[in-house]
Amino acid sequence: MDQQPDISGALKTPSQSTSPKSILILSSDTGGGHRSAAKALENSFMNLHPHPGQVLVNIARVLEDSSLICNSMAGVYNYLLRHRQHWMKYYYSAIERFKPNESPMVLKSTVKYGIHLLEKCCPDVIVSVHPMTQHFCANILRKLGLIGKIPLYTVVTDPCAGFWSAWACDDVEQYFVAGESARDELISFGVPAEKITISGMPVHSKFKPVSEAEKMALRDTMGLSPDQFTVFMNAGWIGGGNIPKIFEEMTQAHLDMQVVFLAGNNETLIQNAHELAQSAKFPVKVMGYSNEIENIMNASDVMVSKLGGLTTFEAMACRLPVIADTITPPMPQEAQTVDFIQQTGAGLTLDNPRKIVSVVQSLMGSDQLTRMRHAATQYGQHGAADRIAQQIFNYIASPFENVGATILSPA
Repeated sequence: MDQQPDISGALKTPSQSTSPKSILILSSDTGGGHRSAAKALENSFMNLHPHPGQVLVNIARVLEDSSLICNSMAGVYNYLLRHRQHWMKYYYSAIERFKPNESPMVLKSTVKYGIHLLEKCCPDVIVSVHPMTQHFCANILRKLGLIGKIPLYTVVTDPCAGFWSAWACDDVEQYFVAGESARDELISFGVPAEKITISGMPVHSKFKPVSEAEKMALRDTMGLSPDQFTVFMNAGWIGGGNIPKIFEEMTQAHLDMQVVFLAGNNETLIQNAHELAQSAKFPVKVMGYSNEIENIMNASDVMVSKLGGLTTFEAMACRLPVIADTITPPMPQEAQTVDFIQQTGAGLTLDNPRKIVSVVQSLMGSDQLTRMRHAATQYGQHGAADRIAQQIFNYIASPFENVGATILSPA
């Protein structure tokens, strides 16, 4: 085995009670959900402490930055998500079969980066929001003799069962999951029940419902008609999948509505959407990636989107009904999310792009849309990111004992 440099003396542990406290969040831009979870937790860590200057939070894009091998895996994932969504099931099957999180070659490729990251951030606690990154981190902590000295926590960003078995890692001290379905899945992978906390999905606190007056004001600020039915078509962070095809069908509609089309980080899609919008029979606002997606959600009456776990719960936190793209069969970790929104009544599914006009038309001004809003309100998991941050603070050191004392338990 390769000899590793002894840097353990340079790294803080919680028992040293040094100030400020350092929190390292391990993430990846494979899709937008992991990034959203990381930013939500960063916000909660910073806002919960009475002295924000005493907390340092670093977010690392581990897959992209750790090695060429890992960066390539992330690139393939995002390419398929954007251009070949129907192939995602093969990607999922491949990683489940070959388990790159356990590959000695893959793990070795991340060690140099990981040690540098620990030296740079000197974390008191590490939080992973991605199934691969926790294994890379645990491997490095093990090599340095720091298991149990720098606690490793994992926030599972898939809300329901069916997710990748790599979410299970022996060296994680505590897991935070959305609900019983995810908890039971981890238990089936061998994770002890006492290591799992049901906290809800880590939705950023900025995702919250607004009044009708605030909704009208948001529309006006965005250059939209304040009193017109508004459809949010969300092509995701990566900008692709089936949403562009659904949008193309939508442009043929003769409905009294307006559409906001979010093209994500896809310049080609932005250009194509602008061209399509010119032929639409209703107003269309085309946008690229936005850091204020909560404003788009709160300005809208319904969202058409692929069912990413975080996106779904962000919409529900904003009391926004969802029309879920199921044209391509959902990935295993998303299939039960589809079932969830149908069973709760917070959303509908769309299995053919040609049906989008009739589905939207059926919701405009309907009692069904009102019921969907109520369901989203009832089942949205408000405050979960704060609950997770609160519990991690309580785990790591006594200076945080009184932080966030007013946070409510999950409903």
